[in-house]
Amino acid sequence: MANQLDLEEQEQLDQLKHFWKQYGNAISWALIVVLGAFASWNFYQYWQRSQATQAAAMFDEVERVLKSADQAKIDRVFGDIKSKFGSTTYAQQAGLLVAKQYYSVGNAQGAMTALTWVAENASDPGYQALAKLRLTAVLIDSKSFDDALKQLGGNFPANFEALVADRKGDILILQGKKADALVEYRKAYRSFDESTEYRRLVEVKLNSLGVDPQGGDAPAAEGKK
Repeated sequence: MANQLDLEEQEQLDQLKHFWKQYGNAISWALIVVLGAFASWNFYQYWQRSQATQAAAMFDEVERVLKSADQAKIDRVFGDIKSKFGSTTYAQQAGLLVAKQYYSVGNAQGAMTALTWVAENASDPGYQALAKLRLTAVLIDSKSFDDALKQLGGNFPANFEALVADRKGDILILQGKKADALVEYRKAYRSFDESTEYRRLVEVKLNSLGVDPQGGDAPAAEGKK
């Protein structure tokens, strides 16, 4: 009986050796790949958390320096956060704050540069849209109307479409293109929720142009520029 069991165990052992000889190398490599992917995932998660922590600390530094209004320091810390953590939302938020500071002290070019960077590099479509809208405001002040309109081309998140249309209307009015402006203002009016206060502002703009947005067709005179 013992011999029979020994023979069966030997046969199983031989089968296992044969199986491992045939497939062992492939199994080993598969395990290496799986474990390697798991280790990489863990490292990536750790790296992400580390990046976020460091970016948050640098963002705090940006806010602190902005209060000092020291142009050289602002340029330095903003450059640091862009180069080290440019893909994070902290860097994009910093860009918006820096642009606001630059503009408030009359540095329109600095504001445009910061906003352009956010618009071109932000991973969040919302930050991109906000940067473009703010950039158009700076361009409007500098009377660069065509450049401002270019910033409003392309796709925007759905919740920004009404604001974009309203801003297009503002630019077109400044260019003397009343009929085109009315198209955009109407689009903005329709897109805003009825409970939104901004919708009332668009209505005022339409009324000032002789159009009642709730009254159906506009007067014939509205088509004239």
